[in-house]
This record gives sequence, structure tokens and C-alpha cells, in this order.
Amino acid sequence: MQETSIHMSNPHLNSMKEDILYHFDLGTGSHDLPAMFGDVKFVCVGGSPWRMKSFIQYIAGELGLGDPNADYPNICAGTDRYSMYKAGPVLSVSHGMGIPSIAIMLHELIKLLYHAKCTNVTVLRIGTSGGIGLEPGTVVITKQSVDALFKPQFELVILGKTVVRSTDLDEELAQQLLQCSKEIDEFKTVIGNTMCTTDFYEGQARLDGAFCSYTEKEKLSYLKDAYEAGVKNIEMESSVFAAMCKLSGIRAAVVCVTLLNRLEGDQISSSHDVLVNYQQRPQKLVGYFIRKQLQV
Repeated sequence: MQETSIHMSNPHLNSMKEDILYHFDLGTGSHDLPAMFGDVKFVCVGGSPWRMKSFIQYIAGELGLGDPNADYPNICAGTDRYSMYKAGPVLSVSHGMGIPSIAIMLHELIKLLYHAKCTNVTVLRIGTSGGIGLEPGTVVITKQSVDALFKPQFELVILGKTVVRSTDLDEELAQQLLQCSKEIDEFKTVIGNTMCTTDFYEGQARLDGAFCSYTEKEKLSYLKDAYEAGVKNIEMESSVFAAMCKLSGIRAAVVCVTLLNRLEGDQISSSHDVLVNYQQRPQKLVGYFIRKQLQV
């Protein structure tokens, strides 16, 4: 396999004496990043610190790298912004909730991978979402991330000007993940567009927020329009994730389970045990994929 390095489009970095990854409590001057992270081939990111610790315990057991019940240390213990865990070639990082939080994490993660001289890295976001026209518990592999107007793009205002970036994800990787799900054969998995919003309530057409200026009929009309545009689920991180990974030349995928069908309601009412089972599905799929890639 041809080696693919992390692409950095920032000429200022090379002239810096030290690069401090502030929100990770890591840096090129204080840590030997190639020694710590140079062997990383897979990075899994998700919103919750607890979920990402759980994932590293799970993948360590799956790959035979350690006891899944062991207490893996948080590499970012010097900060409370993000959590980071490592087992062999797999890095597990929390990103918080929403576009701003994951964007900050990704800037520093991409720089970490670059400084560590990592090659052929695959980054996968695992998480939860609201489904549209799907049974709860269905896993959605994102084809494209679209905005609230169903456009496959991410907009960012830089120096007072709007910059538009593509949100395409790696199609071959999506198909590989879908094939893995077929081999697991335990839960339904589909490929479709994911709508990324900047808000959990009004931005996702919910009726149960502190504010609501539309009717249930208008809500359903909007969600049906989204469904007709190929949207299978809704979350709040995929657009900037897709855009930043594409800019960096990183193979990336978004794998989210649906906790409810938004055409039937707004509030999550499944039992705790059922939700735990749902949330383990992206973890199980991505774990199987990594094991298959490493031929373990």
C-alpha cells in the first residue's frame, strides 16, 4: 500500500518553534509525539468521554491488546476539555457536542497526527443521531453530510468572508463498513445522507424546546422534505468533520445509530438498557472493521 501522509495547508506551522496543542495538554516541545502516536492507523472519535473510554476498552479486547476491563489512562488528563485513550494502533478521542467543539478537537488532532508522522490513517466518528423514516437502532453510514438546507457543504466565515467546503466522505470506506455490517448480521445498516445542524431543538425541527415558532404540520413537512433529499439521520458534527478530514487527505467515515424515528416524535423514550444496546452498535461495527483491516 502506498503511504499517505497527513496534508497540512498552513505554511505558518513550519516556522513555529513549538506547537502547543492546548486543548489536549500536549505539544511538540513537551512531548515526543512520534514516539507516542507514530504507530496510529485508526482514530475513533465520539462526543462522550465515557463512550470513548468504553470504546478503547472494547477494541483492546477485540484486538487482543489488553484486558477490556482494565483502566486505560487518559492521555489528556491535564485538561478537562477532551479525553484521549490509546491501544496499539487505535486512538480514541472525545469531541464534545456540536460543530465548534469537534472543530477545535480536529484542528489539534490533525496537527498531532502530522507532527507524529502518522501515515495511512483512517478516522471514524461513532455516535448517536435522530433517524428519519428508520426504525430506532438502525446504523447509518454517512454518504454526504448536508446542512439544514440539504446542501452538501460546510460554511465557515474566515476574515469576514464565507468559505464553502465540501462534505463528501470516502465512498469506498462507506461500502467497506456496509459489507462489515452484513458480515456481522446483527442490526440493520444503511448508507445515506446525514443532516448536520447547529442546534438540537429548533434547528432539528423539534417541538419540545424552550422556543418553537412552527406547527407540527410544518415540522413534519420539513422532515419529509429532508427524507426526500436522501437524509437518513440528523446530528451536529458531521459537516465540519467531513470537511476537515477531506482537506487533510484523511480517509474518514461517520457511523451513527438512530435512537428514534423523528417522523414519530421528538423525545427519546426507550429504556436505558435498549439505548445502551443501540449505542454499542457503531462501536461493534467499527471494531469489526478495524479487526478485519488489521487481519486479527
